[in-house]
Amino acid sequence: MSSLGTDGGGATYNSVSGDAVVVGPLLMAQHIEGIQLPPAAPAAPPCQGPPPTRVFVNRTEELAGLRDAALALAADPEPGVVMVVGVGGVGKTQLVAQAVRRELTQLFPDGQLYVDLEDHRRDGAVDLAAVLGGFLRALGVHKDYVPGRLAERTALFRSVAAPLRLLVKVDNVQHAPEARALVPPQGLLVVTGRRALPSLLMDGAVLIDVAPLDEAAGTELVRRWYADADEGTAADVVRLCAGHPLALRAAVEWLAARPQLTLEDVVRDLTAGRYGTGDDGAREAMGVAMGASGGPAQDGLGASGGPAQDGVGEAVDAVLDAVVAEVSDDTRHLYDLFGVLPGTTATADLLRAVGATRVDAGLGELLSSRLAVLVESADRPLRYRLHDVVRAHARQYARALPAERRRSLLRLVVDFYADAAAHGDALVLGARFRIQPPPVRPLAELGVRKPLFTDGADALEWLDAERDNLQAVIRVAADEGWHQEVWRLCESLWALYHSRKHLADCVGSGLLGIEAAQHEARPDVEIRMRNQVARAAYELGDLDRAESQLDAATGLLEPAGDPRLSGVVWESRGLIALARGRSEGTPRAVGERAEEARQLFERALAANRAVPDPHGVVVQSYNVAQALVAGERWTDALGVLDEAAEVARATGDEPMLPRIDLVRAQAFVGLGSLDRAVAATVAAADRAASLKQLAKLDQALELLAALADRAEDRPLRAACEEKLRELRRNMGLEPPAAPPA
Repeated sequence: MSSLGTDGGGATYNSVSGDAVVVGPLLMAQHIEGIQLPPAAPAAPPCQGPPPTRVFVNRTEELAGLRDAALALAADPEPGVVMVVGVGGVGKTQLVAQAVRRELTQLFPDGQLYVDLEDHRRDGAVDLAAVLGGFLRALGVHKDYVPGRLAERTALFRSVAAPLRLLVKVDNVQHAPEARALVPPQGLLVVTGRRALPSLLMDGAVLIDVAPLDEAAGTELVRRWYADADEGTAADVVRLCAGHPLALRAAVEWLAARPQLTLEDVVRDLTAGRYGTGDDGAREAMGVAMGASGGPAQDGLGASGGPAQDGVGEAVDAVLDAVVAEVSDDTRHLYDLFGVLPGTTATADLLRAVGATRVDAGLGELLSSRLAVLVESADRPLRYRLHDVVRAHARQYARALPAERRRSLLRLVVDFYADAAAHGDALVLGARFRIQPPPVRPLAELGVRKPLFTDGADALEWLDAERDNLQAVIRVAADEGWHQEVWRLCESLWALYHSRKHLADCVGSGLLGIEAAQHEARPDVEIRMRNQVARAAYELGDLDRAESQLDAATGLLEPAGDPRLSGVVWESRGLIALARGRSEGTPRAVGERAEEARQLFERALAANRAVPDPHGVVVQSYNVAQALVAGERWTDALGVLDEAAEVARATGDEPMLPRIDLVRAQAFVGLGSLDRAVAATVAAADRAASLKQLAKLDQALELLAALADRAEDRPLRAACEEKLRELRRNMGLEPPAAPPA
């Protein structure tokens, strides 16, 4: 017999603090069944990656190798890896795209994932957590269910992808661990890079070596683009471009935009070196971009970018010189800007903000000249990037700019992102405590045709889409000594770090923020920066690092003088104390740590009351109650929670109510009052569902199922478990079974 829904005397309804109501057991199950969940995302498999072009020649041997490897590996229950290697811009990505269109889609019907690791590489290391986060979202996992730590994301990726036959395509792999982390549980990983990775070959990877086009294939390609070309002249172009597809395409596209010229004009000018810069530094840099820095061929394992590739780099450099020399002044200015930009992509809004004119026409010319490409992305607005070989060329051109001109352009970029991030933070987190003043420029000035974002959800998506550029901008600002902009950006990006769990970013940029604060002798800023690093380290499980940051911050509280800063430090220390109690595990340790945490949270509560900050009062009261529950002071916790709920309702702080209800439920469990625990948990579930706090709804349903089990209420437990399955299925944690082969 269930005890839920009664209070010892058979009453049908029971009230608890707040506005929760408990109904009889059968109606309770029906109530849970009636909770409305967000619909599941469309079940269409992901189809990521650059599309194939219509004009494609030769590569018969390479396509056959890819096909045979894929067929063999697809028949194996174990995942497989194919490495496609060659110099930069030789057509590796396009080769894979052609193979996908022709055969690989059928072999791997559950979807294609794609990433270019250059977009996530910083100081030589790739942010694999960010890559896996993108993969998880592409596979339908709701953003609220993407965990913060790399190990957790890796485990979830393997779990979600386990029943799926996936094709994962990864460009610009430099090290074997980068590839291994992205292998699907069953399916195929195709990686491209400029040199073979011997350790992957030892693991059984199949190698496909992509060389520049030979004269016959290159001539065919030129004549398919430029039908009137004389065969001998086309062969001359191929020779002058060293058979490099990117150089050939750029040369022919450039010619197509100038109908008064002929292919013979291109050959004559390239032969005469009319457009060459003669800059040895530029040649060397282009060699690096093409893969020419690898030295002698490594272990005979394919394209390593040795001396044989130097001619290719010089040929591509000469063609790019020719193309850039003939574009309009506005387009050339855009090209220079791309060479100056700290990140890898740019929007039209950013380019206008740094002084570009006729941006749409210039971008169109860069696109038609094959110097720039559109970035595949679901977010808006459109983003543009240069091919990595072209980007190296553009950066060499940018280095020729006067130092002050280059620095002034960088400052415009940094100022644009600092203002945009501040506006985004304000929309995402509202009127939270901030040290920096509001941005001078209104949001409307940053977007020319439409605002960059319009609400909190939109702002968060923009910040996430610009994340890699923002990190690059912070590093540039630090290098240039623009300390205020460094910490402003770091403070604003807490909205992104906390919401999307980009914890490694938070630590890395936060350390730069600490240095910036020290340069400016701003103890208040340093406290905030150290606290942000501490909170990220805490969530990553590195409690020692978190505590060391807070130790340093505590010593700065007196000179800083702001009670709100004291509050955030005491709160973080309290969270660490609770975490240490959980990890130490013994009843005595838990009790001692709970009391330590309670005292710290009480200090944080007092600091927020002194401001006063109503939201801070609610949050710290909630934290005090958590510590009281951990210390088994159930009745005291309920009193604190009732006061917190009253303030939250009075100030419209609705998002805190589900959290308060869940802690209230734990207190009732401690007092042995299962019916009231259920009432509080149902209230938490209802509120979380209405606010679309999906993680809290998941937590409430899981707790409610456990309570129903303790009360032997089988209908309620079944209803909770089914609703929990439905929620997780809709959130992408349980993908539909793969179709039969």
